[in-house]
Amino acid sequence: MYFPKLAAEFTRFLEAVRGQSLAVIGHMRPDGDCIGSQVALCRVLRASGVAPDTVCLNNDVVPRLLRNFIGDTPFHNHDTLAFEPARQAVHVDCAEANRTGMQVGQRFPKSLAMVDHHLSNPRFAEINMLDTDACATAEILAGLFLDHNLPIDAVTAQALYLGIATDTGQFRHSGVTGRTFEITGRLLQFGADPVEAGRLLYDRETRSKMELLQKFLATLRYEHGGKLCYGVLNEDVYKETKTLREDSEGLVDYTRSIDGVEIGAFLEERKGKIKGSLRAKTSAMRVDLLAGKFGGGGHAAAAGFNTDGKLADFLPRFLTEVKAHLAKYPES
Repeated sequence: MYFPKLAAEFTRFLEAVRGQSLAVIGHMRPDGDCIGSQVALCRVLRASGVAPDTVCLNNDVVPRLLRNFIGDTPFHNHDTLAFEPARQAVHVDCAEANRTGMQVGQRFPKSLAMVDHHLSNPRFAEINMLDTDACATAEILAGLFLDHNLPIDAVTAQALYLGIATDTGQFRHSGVTGRTFEITGRLLQFGADPVEAGRLLYDRETRSKMELLQKFLATLRYEHGGKLCYGVLNEDVYKETKTLREDSEGLVDYTRSIDGVEIGAFLEERKGKIKGSLRAKTSAMRVDLLAGKFGGGGHAAAAGFNTDGKLADFLPRFLTEVKAHLAKYPES
């Protein structure tokens, strides 16, 4: 079995949701692992007959580059799903319950079950399927589906491949193991298509996204002997470049990719709040703990936070915390 330690909880989950009306919920500003995991779990629960009345729900709309991975899966955002008191929440790829966003969080304050791989997850559901060694939530789901001989069609396989490929940086991050490649190979047998996935994800950028990237790269700054690189965006830039907030996905990776940089950061001010994304080259840097200083969390090499304040006031504190963190967690 790929995930023997989760087998009992997964069996308990299948029994608990049998015949129930479910909403498979992901985090706000969804990425590939979030959308892929939602689509896959929803489709398997419907196709297996365990919970035919299952839909996907997100606070935000599905990003443009991810829409082709949904197929005919019933997918809603917070204002398109009719209110049904009996419908219960199952969370995927959510490090915390409040990561779903305000509208969805208010509507579904309790979680029947969750599947996740984030190091900072506090096990917030009644049934918790958490494996922090997994490279992606989609890897956990794919392994559990295979372990329990559940039906995987081509759309489901492609969604699971999407989650694994994007959360591993195309199989480059430290969480990738032999199990990752074995499971991915099995998904290809069920219809996953890496070539088509790559085309849909990486060969369809807009000119406006390129303009946003130019503006972001122009803001890059280096601190602490070049070990920190950070870039910023203000709220007006989206209007200037005719882009959406989803177009900022992946910008933080440019800060990490520079030789000599140990922590890369993307900081953005929005209506009195600051959103931060942190990246490191290896898990030894534990940027999840750095994000925790600002009320966030995530993975050891990829984390984020949201906090109140103005960027000009926040930046000195941020630089001070990063300096202390670099001293405590030197690159190995």
